[in-house]
Amino acid sequence: MRIGIDLGGTKIEGILLSPDGRVAEKIRVNTPTGEYLDTVNAICEVIDQLQRLSPSKQCSVGIGTPGALSPSNELGPELMKNCNSICLNGQPLKVDIEKQLDYAIRIENDANCFVLSEACYGAAVSARTVFGVILGTGTGGGIVIDKQLHTGPNRIAGEWGHNCIPSSVRELIAQDRQCYCGRKNCNETVLSGRGLRQTHLERNGVELETKEIARLATAGNVEASESIQIYCKQLARCLSTAVNLIDPDMIVLGGGLSNISQLYTQVPSLMEDHVFTENMLTTLCAPKFGDASGAIGAACLWPTD
Repeated sequence: MRIGIDLGGTKIEGILLSPDGRVAEKIRVNTPTGEYLDTVNAICEVIDQLQRLSPSKQCSVGIGTPGALSPSNELGPELMKNCNSICLNGQPLKVDIEKQLDYAIRIENDANCFVLSEACYGAAVSARTVFGVILGTGTGGGIVIDKQLHTGPNRIAGEWGHNCIPSSVRELIAQDRQCYCGRKNCNETVLSGRGLRQTHLERNGVELETKEIARLATAGNVEASESIQIYCKQLARCLSTAVNLIDPDMIVLGGGLSNISQLYTQVPSLMEDHVFTENMLTTLCAPKFGDASGAIGAACLWPTD
């Protein structure tokens, strides 16, 4: 049995994962607000509860986080970076949890855990190379090859959300968009929930939540349908750059915007004119696990027993 923890901004979810990928036990608690050490304590308490529930020996532990560990160096422990849960940034999260538990754990970015779960047990189980994409509050990604996570020396492999949009996408927005990272026109500025809302506002002068835009589009509203069509074009052109670079067998979409059904019917054909091949064989699919992906993927950071 393996333990997986999904550390989110509002909840901490922990699972016991059986060798066949079945979730045997699940615990969910609220994430403490503001205090870093309170978050460490809450994570360790969930892990201790799951260890007690396990019928086997001490379980391995993997944790998915909203950021990433900085590359190791000789000056000190690895610190968290790029976390939207800002109390984690600059903190030695892995070291502090290991001190409390008194055994080693593994930590990875939540987008990496998402794609790992889908590659090992989910929608992409039959694919050799998988690009997992998060389309939600932010835009993230991860790469799995032969069921192994590829992170790179800087631990940013797959982080296409902060690549600059292609020029063909710039033509689809009214003006440059500022990204929170300090750059302009990152993929995230058009593909996140905020990006879709901005596109609809630019085109129609009305600010709506993404779920409402999708609902109206499904109901036949012309303005909402056009906004979704523009979003599909933006997504297709941004994804094409990733296909040209890593040529994955499958792309799996996750995050709240992955629930928009039009993405799966429109985006693949829209990609064909922008991918450097005559017959694109990369497939696009919805996730199997949804919200459970982070915890399952975190458990998969360790091999099966």
